[in-house]
Amino acid sequence: MWFRRDLRLSDNAALYHALRSGVPVVPIFIFDRHILDKLEDKADRRVEFIHAALHDMQQQLVDMGSTLHVYYGLPEQVWPQLLQQYQVQAVYTNHDYEPYAQQRDEAIRQMLASHGVPLHTYKDQVIFEKDEVTKDDGKPYTVFTPYSRKWKARLTPYFLKPYPTEKYFAHFLRQPAIAIPSLESMGFQQVDKPFPARLIKAELIKKYKEQRDIPAIEGTSRLGVHLRFGTLSIRKLAGYAQPLSEGFLNELIWRDFYHMILWHFPQVGQGLAFKKEYDRIAWRNDEAEFKAWCEGRTGYPIVDAGMRELNATGFMHNRVRMITASFLIKHLLIDWRWGEAYFAQKLLDFDLAANNGGWQWAASSGCDAAPYFRVFNPTLQTQKFDPQLKYVRHWVPELDSLQYPRPIVQHEVARQRVLQVYKEALS
Repeated sequence: MWFRRDLRLSDNAALYHALRSGVPVVPIFIFDRHILDKLEDKADRRVEFIHAALHDMQQQLVDMGSTLHVYYGLPEQVWPQLLQQYQVQAVYTNHDYEPYAQQRDEAIRQMLASHGVPLHTYKDQVIFEKDEVTKDDGKPYTVFTPYSRKWKARLTPYFLKPYPTEKYFAHFLRQPAIAIPSLESMGFQQVDKPFPARLIKAELIKKYKEQRDIPAIEGTSRLGVHLRFGTLSIRKLAGYAQPLSEGFLNELIWRDFYHMILWHFPQVGQGLAFKKEYDRIAWRNDEAEFKAWCEGRTGYPIVDAGMRELNATGFMHNRVRMITASFLIKHLLIDWRWGEAYFAQKLLDFDLAANNGGWQWAASSGCDAAPYFRVFNPTLQTQKFDPQLKYVRHWVPELDSLQYPRPIVQHEVARQRVLQVYKEALS
């Protein structure tokens, strides 16, 4: 069983099928150097999160008399070692929809096939995938509302049913415990910042629609990272949310929607605008202004608060994500890909499909995106969602002092400029 974005033993599709195969199961995880070598920040909290999740799984496996095999290397080099070490009958894993993962899985599939070993893959990280929710003519939806209607119409208890893996835990191969490589041995450092709890809070989900836009309170679930790395089952969360809050369920549907878009239109994950004509925009790409945005020094308090929260914690409130993204693109006329890459580097819950979907929405270049003439006014957004400046003051303590910078650009000037630039590119 090859774990990747599904770091749990309960309600895991591929693991269930592996354990039911009747052959002893060896659980493995590969810290993929194709991914890790690109990470410049060696105190990356995501690597630490994965490491902690693997230790949780290891504890459970050791209690059963089994062990997790964790490798640090290239999958195409690790698998031949495994084939030599074990008489492998089959490999089980769950689907991954990202372009790199598709290439990796196809290469491993072919390599295993050359040894007569099948690779079985399953849907696990979304409720509906690929072509499961399409228009009546079989084509993919590119607008969210009709997609969500069809998604809800298709949803039956069957799709939320957990995989009862626990019934078959006796089928893990009995082996003495094997140590997990340390973060330091892979060139990473321990950050030791508290991780978001994996608790599903009923009260929060019930009030989600009313509270989700207020950054000063804990009105969002903070479960994105657990869905990203599969430490929480999407079936469990959707089943829990369905009777409590349609607003919360809609967020999970957006997640499926963006994964479906990435699957059908892989170019969006490779730096291209979903709407091709938006690649004609003449970005200013001022590096000093980009640096000021990254560091939270734009002179727009809500934007600066969001960027400082991101830099300090690896999290940013979702309403503020929209405001900061819109500001970078529409106020500073900086290419959305710059912002997308910065979020990809910093967000603990970074997910290619959702991150790209959010940034292209803000840039008006994505499917079902905000129209290009919608330019968020950061001041009005603050008055609406943080009127007492509780969130802003928490992250921008020098707000009322001379140390706080003047606005990097005037809102009305920026608005006129971006409308002109977009209009020229799209005419």
